[in-house]
Amino acid sequence: MIETREGGCHCGRVRFRARVDLDVLSQCSCSICTKKGILHLPTFPADFELLRGKDALTTYTFETGVAQHPFCSHCGIAAFYVPRSQPDKITVNARCLDDIDGPSLKPPRFFDGQHWEAAQRKRIADGGHVSAQGVKGAATLQAILDRAPA
Repeated sequence: MIETREGGCHCGRVRFRARVDLDVLSQCSCSICTKKGILHLPTFPADFELLRGKDALTTYTFETGVAQHPFCSHCGIAAFYVPRSQPDKITVNARCLDDIDGPSLKPPRFFDGQHWEAAQRKRIADGGHVSAQGVKGAATLQAILDRAPA
């Protein structure tokens, strides 16, 4: 069920509102998602609004540079990011939603990020969303930041 939820980082400098569906909650086994403890709720940028904190964000990228991992430069929490698998989407970290019981979340979906290319092929073969050719995660993130209040 799609619902509008708010969330943010630990210190409160970064706040967002997003339309998300907890039924599509997923977990990834890649090293960054595992180490950060991210539980994924993908949404389109039109359904995501950065309410405050764009000046508090620092972005980390690696390898292909497609994924964009913004995090609060004050408390270090990554409340959302742009995934390499779907660079035209925003993924909310479900553990950063307000009034959520993180330990009780049980993701029904799994992405084998340790074997990214094979997992991406499987996700698409199973009917997963396919981003348009040439979409850059940096552009998706920049569009979110451009719409955010100063």
